[in-house]
Amino acid sequence: MAGPSSRMTARHSGIGMTSQRTRMRMVERLRDKGIRDEVVLAVMGEVPRHLFVDEALASRAYEDISLPLGFGQTISSPYTVARMTELARGGAALNKVLEIGTGCGYQTAVLARLAKEVCSIERLAPLLARARRNLREVRVTNARLRHGDGMLGMPEAASFDAIVMTAAATHVPETLLGQLSVGGKMVLPMSSHNEQRLCVIERTPQGYSEKKMDQVKFVPLLPGTG
Repeated sequence: MAGPSSRMTARHSGIGMTSQRTRMRMVERLRDKGIRDEVVLAVMGEVPRHLFVDEALASRAYEDISLPLGFGQTISSPYTVARMTELARGGAALNKVLEIGTGCGYQTAVLARLAKEVCSIERLAPLLARARRNLREVRVTNARLRHGDGMLGMPEAASFDAIVMTAAATHVPETLLGQLSVGGKMVLPMSSHNEQRLCVIERTPQGYSEKKMDQVKFVPLLPGTG
């Protein structure tokens, strides 16, 4: 009879649709779709996405689709996670990153392998509790999670090399802009005229520059906590 440690090993390594081979196929698809940052691709191949979704959906964890988490929230598709991470990194090492919307913790786990420290805010307490469990299971120790209003950021921990927002905003919260380091990038979905696009805002010594990128689909950014 298998003991707890062997069951844990099996859950981490995965069998069938959650195996390492399946993750490598996902990485190849991401490369084919245009992800160029090999450091990001390597991390996408390392983080076991099937541990962050409901067990009933584990067989679909490495398909390039978003999946429901409950509470009206979703885990973003692997491409979206990789693309936002690639844009936030900009080919450079990251020291401190702020994530708005922890969700199940998958994007957090990816960022935590690329940055010295990740600060992440989630407005829904039950989701945050799930993320804490997930991140413990994959042994992430450099993520600082908070239940709170993401629009306020974490001013006491600023400034950040990158800010990654996983909900769609209609405008850029000024509070967050002020928490971005000079040379840092904020990556967020912006809603305008019935469409959403990824937006990259870079803070320069002269101010802020903005670029609109891929079309995306995210849940809306909401104030307050739940």
